[in-house]
Amino acid sequence: MFKFGETLILLMALVIAANAESDPHDFTIRSMSRANMLGSGMILDNSAVPVDELDPNYWRRSASEEIKSRLATGPNTNKAKNVIFFLGDGMSLSTITAARILKGQREGNPGEESQLSFEKFPYTGLSRTYCTNAQVPDSACTSTAYLAGVKTNILSLGVGPNVNYNDCAASMDPANDLTSLYDWAQAAGKSSGFITTTRLTHASPSGGYAHVANRMWESDTDVRSYLGENYTTDCIDIATQLITEAPGRNLDLIMGGGMGKFLPKTMIDSFGTAGERTDGVNLLSQWQRRHPGGVFVSNRKQMQALNIEQTKSILGIFQSSLMNYHHHATEGEPTLSEMTETAIKFLNKNENGYFVFIEGGLIDYGNHQNKPGISLDETLEFSKAVEMACNMTSIEDTLIVVTADHAHPVNIIGYPERGNNILDINKISYDRNGVHYSTLNYAAGPNQYLDEYGDRIELEGQFGDVDFIFPSYVSVSDGVHSGDDVGVYASGPWQHLFRGVLQQNSLPHMMAHAACIGDGAKACD
Repeated sequence: MFKFGETLILLMALVIAANAESDPHDFTIRSMSRANMLGSGMILDNSAVPVDELDPNYWRRSASEEIKSRLATGPNTNKAKNVIFFLGDGMSLSTITAARILKGQREGNPGEESQLSFEKFPYTGLSRTYCTNAQVPDSACTSTAYLAGVKTNILSLGVGPNVNYNDCAASMDPANDLTSLYDWAQAAGKSSGFITTTRLTHASPSGGYAHVANRMWESDTDVRSYLGENYTTDCIDIATQLITEAPGRNLDLIMGGGMGKFLPKTMIDSFGTAGERTDGVNLLSQWQRRHPGGVFVSNRKQMQALNIEQTKSILGIFQSSLMNYHHHATEGEPTLSEMTETAIKFLNKNENGYFVFIEGGLIDYGNHQNKPGISLDETLEFSKAVEMACNMTSIEDTLIVVTADHAHPVNIIGYPERGNNILDINKISYDRNGVHYSTLNYAAGPNQYLDEYGDRIELEGQFGDVDFIFPSYVSVSDGVHSGDDVGVYASGPWQHLFRGVLQQNSLPHMMAHAACIGDGAKACD
């Protein structure tokens, strides 16, 4: 015979099941109730909550401290001698949230309470990322916006929106060229440079020095491929522009990957791979001729052995194409924070100051592959590089701005309990068939994990490998971007400009205002 309590539990379960189609929150409630009733142990309790957080006064005190901190942060209207611009490619707000949780969990804590280095900056805002002709952007039109201050067409670099895709003549017309933070810093007598974990000719750093109607024109071979019978030597590829055209040829420091774009096919690069150029030109030799006193390095040991005081310019290329993910990198590859440290030590020699662009470019690649184990690890390395820059500079004369070019459609979903492994299943919630789902999911990607009937399969126990591909909804070979606003974080002179909802192309003008460079309004005025 049923006892009264057992009968009541059974009736509750029947009521929940009967109302399953009427309440949009019903299945979460039902799954939680089922877990509680069946004694499975999957109960949302306080076991993972730090003891001090159980006291309401903890939250009152933390709110009070945050208010005091904000009240104590007044406007900093000093002139920015130096500007350091950090760009996390594809670093959506959800990527930042997940990375902060992973950081805390790696430290042995629940994770949600953690912070990345730049989340401690006093001013934050949002950046609107659309292109002139695209609702969801790529890394080229966004690069043109945040380095040159003009929104342009998708796939375009360093030219205005009047230039159409693949139009060589228009993109080579000086009338359509845009100037950038690189130009403005150089004109003011400042040192300039950039760092990326992608190729030196990749879209993000190139928006400030290249002028092309197709971001894929990285080498002359690429230009030939995309123009076909319309190819002309008048159409200068991105690698050549970096070495021979202003402002690229005037950059004092360049670091990243992509050696193949600078060497002819007849040469083998430092990593045992043949070059990519069809024209037979060795652009690395040209760089060395153009930069007396400059030093070329291709591994961490060489970079760390640089005599900073005697070196006049630095070119570091550490892979044939993209640099490796941090998790998979060899000992020969410097980390982003190590490159940042070298750059600041070197650029700091100029008494007029410097501008440097530093990109964590492989966050994007991890998200494109639906591998949050990779993208979050890259985000944490990016955060370390920002922390390095903060420790090496002063807020009195150095403006540091951190943002992303665009977002990715990765979501943190369901009702996972506090401290739930961010790179695992959601242990509390199930779908309508009683199958767990991962806490992180992508809108589009290569694997939906469906059975022969189109139903989701159970993934419990399959996570753990950093390269595990997380589930997605739409089946595509490669993950896509999303049109969300991205975060902007600022610390240093004129940090208070970087607040509210901003157009992405306003960012370089704000940096120029703080540093008194460029042709626009300046703080010095």
